[in-house]
Amino acid sequence: MNIVLVGFMGTGKTTVAKLIAEKLSLLYVSTDEFIESAELKSINEIFSEKGERYFRDVERKAVKEVSAKDGQVIDTGGGVILSPENITDLKRNGIMVCLWASPDVIYGRTAKFKHRPLLNVPDPKGRIKEILKSREAFYDQADFHINTDKIKMDEAAEKIIEIYITRVGK
Repeated sequence: MNIVLVGFMGTGKTTVAKLIAEKLSLLYVSTDEFIESAELKSINEIFSEKGERYFRDVERKAVKEVSAKDGQVIDTGGGVILSPENITDLKRNGIMVCLWASPDVIYGRTAKFKHRPLLNVPDPKGRIKEILKSREAFYDQADFHINTDKIKMDEAAEKIIEIYITRVGK
């Protein structure tokens, strides 16, 4: 069974996924890295050169391939949940955990990075609030939710490991 982390950028998905993979000796897989490797371009370049629609199509193919395997910790891009097919595929063989954080915390964690194509706008904090609101129903489809506002990433990882062990009995 896979552990699938979903959530908005800046919620800690990558850090937590790597911690879990290391502690459980599972393979760490990033859908964004998978896409960048297949496309030979960064996510930012794909967005700027080919647009979000093209990226979502490529992301869909990546999710289909990655989710067909077992024994992984899958770190997904923030918008992966926009496709019902992605949710179905990722949950078929995995426990889906949504990491959540407040707009202020997300902004604080992402403000210094310029590789976030959806936040390269005049009002990034307003954009964060807008996107979170539009994705809320999608994120609600996760099996579990963990707010990372006030906990350390290793604490979030431990909570997810407990959920995983309870589910698969390892």
